[in-house]
Amino acid sequence: MAEPGEDRILTVPNVVTVVRLLCVPVFLWLLFDQHERAQAAFLLGFLGATDFVDGYVARHFHQVSSVGKVLDPLADRILLMVGVSAILVDGSVPPVIAWLTLLREVLVAGAFLVLAGLGARRIDVQWAGKAGTFGLMFAFPFFLIGHDNAFFLHRQAEVLGWLCAIPALVLAWYAAVTYIPMARQALKERRLPSSAG
Repeated sequence: MAEPGEDRILTVPNVVTVVRLLCVPVFLWLLFDQHERAQAAFLLGFLGATDFVDGYVARHFHQVSSVGKVLDPLADRILLMVGVSAILVDGSVPPVIAWLTLLREVLVAGAFLVLAGLGARRIDVQWAGKAGTFGLMFAFPFFLIGHDNAFFLHRQAEVLGWLCAIPALVLAWYAAVTYIPMARQALKERRLPSSAG
């Protein structure tokens, strides 16, 4: 059962999440139209760094909402998948890093959709998944800066990209694997009322 006030839509955290999503076209414009890799990277990094803001505001100011619980992880998926795809097209990231990230995101998103369609209860996002996403949202901007020869620290940025990407991918895939037993339990709990009846 939802807590009192969780049916609200217009909350500060939800506005923050929507603003983050509205910045995605700006990122694509900077990267492909203006050919400003560093500026696009800084924007993507900023959007990744502000990932915790909506959740923090929601918890500490009692503005948790049912919409926010769905919108926040959805925004993370969109930001990461669009960002990774764009940087892959740009050629600024090692393909193996990009494809491992995209494959994981597609599998997790698809699994959550299937579970929702089967009526399973919602599975909370794990700390490892959040940490992995957070790390990847920094790794890809670093890779992008690493291919901007006009940026004076571009070589160091590429090294930082690898240092962020490898542990972040390990955490992200670990979280994906640990979702499997959680998904089974969620489906089992969904079937219990009907079997009891």
